[in-house]
Amino acid sequence: MKKIIETKNAPAPIGPYSQAIFIKNTLYTSGQIASHPKTGNLITNNITDETQQVMNNLKAVLAEAKMTFENIVKATIYISNMDDFTTINSVYGSYFNDATAPARETVQVAKLPKNVNVEISVIAIK
Repeated sequence: MKKIIETKNAPAPIGPYSQAIFIKNTLYTSGQIASHPKTGNLITNNITDETQQVMNNLKAVLAEAKMTFENIVKATIYISNMDDFTTINSVYGSYFNDATAPARETVQVAKLPKNVNVEISVIAIK
């Protein structure tokens, strides 16, 4: 049976979806953007701060499921400008151990929700 994961420490969904679903020892997160969970304000003043907020939102969802970044086996990064890849990759990489980092793809897209620059979703296993 699936369990809905919901925390006030990450932004509330802006549509008909859950922050994450846990089923059979696997957590599937919805994409996180740089929305501050308490104020709802977008953190888009620079790509470093924006990516850090995305990762902090993911951290909060993982924590609610009693997981950490070490549990992540797959990540998908959507970015609006591939020129930001190096900076996003640097921030993203700071949350992982290189030896156990998850599989991942990074895709440039035409537009993201609320015109943000980066959105990240993950799959984690207990």
